[in-house]
Amino acid sequence: MRVLVTGGAGYIGSHTVLRLLRAKHEVLVLDNFSNSSPEALRRVKGLANADFDICEGDARDRGVLNQAFGDFSPEAVIHFAGLKSVGESQEQPLEYHSQNVAGSIELLAAMKRHDCSRLVFSSSATVYGEAQYLPFDEDHPLQPTNPYGRSKFFTEEIIRDWAASWSDVSAVLLRYFNPVGADTSGRIGEDPSGVPNNLLPYIAQVAVGRLAQLTVFGGDYNTRDGTGERDFIHVEDLARAHLAAINYTVKAKGCVAINVGTGAGATVLEMVKGFKKASGREIPYKIAERREGDVARSVAAVSKAERLLRWSAELGLSDMCESTWHWQSSNPNGYADLDQGISG
Repeated sequence: MRVLVTGGAGYIGSHTVLRLLRAKHEVLVLDNFSNSSPEALRRVKGLANADFDICEGDARDRGVLNQAFGDFSPEAVIHFAGLKSVGESQEQPLEYHSQNVAGSIELLAAMKRHDCSRLVFSSSATVYGEAQYLPFDEDHPLQPTNPYGRSKFFTEEIIRDWAASWSDVSAVLLRYFNPVGADTSGRIGEDPSGVPNNLLPYIAQVAVGRLAQLTVFGGDYNTRDGTGERDFIHVEDLARAHLAAINYTVKAKGCVAINVGTGAGATVLEMVKGFKKASGREIPYKIAERREGDVARSVAAVSKAERLLRWSAELGLSDMCESTWHWQSSNPNGYADLDQGISG
């Protein structure tokens, strides 16, 4: 199948592109490289021993989209492109709605113009907000508590309206919980710009010496040790879920939301302990005030993914920590040292 992957140079996107190539799909990556590295795509090509085209551009640019769709004629789209920091979204809400919501609208319009009706959307468990019950299932009320979560919620609703207006549409809204880990090769992984917003890359940069200590936001939550609890999922399991979702769009119509998690939670301090074991390094940390917009616990109900996608997570916390350490210790500065221009 010909698959257009927006944001394909990013953390989850690059792992998914690798999985698609290994499954012999044809791929076109659309990315503006605002928060990703061309080096990631070079490494994906090497790991897969396969080539693919790259279109450098923004999903909000109608001309770029028309060129990509016209040249490649995709049969399906996986839509990752967007911003993803809870804290940053509170400082720059208009930019988040511009990139995440307006960009998605332009993409959906391009899909309709070019008669491409299969979509897998990168959504988020942040659409649920504070838990009324746990684990979160897909019928839980949607009450996001920050602009990032609302941008994902708004986009989900727009996709539902788009799907209702076009009988050919098959759309899967994948609600990620907390992606972590790296490819077992250590060649690709999470390489955030600036100070990491997500837990595991922050821990990894402390372990490798790039950061002095971890800041733990909140030590008084109603959890096992007072720190926030999250359903962490290995990025390789998440990449497999996208492949399963693409296959699902071939046989299904309409729009469906599906959680992607493990169904189990780990606290921040449990993740620190796991990473200390994997790396053999001390992880100094300090407890700070809770961060606005964060929730105490977030754990997925995963039976829908098992039923519809025939998918379930296979990798555990030790795999997450060990693969992250392999990536970070092999690439102390991420892709920065080798980041050069790319053409495709």
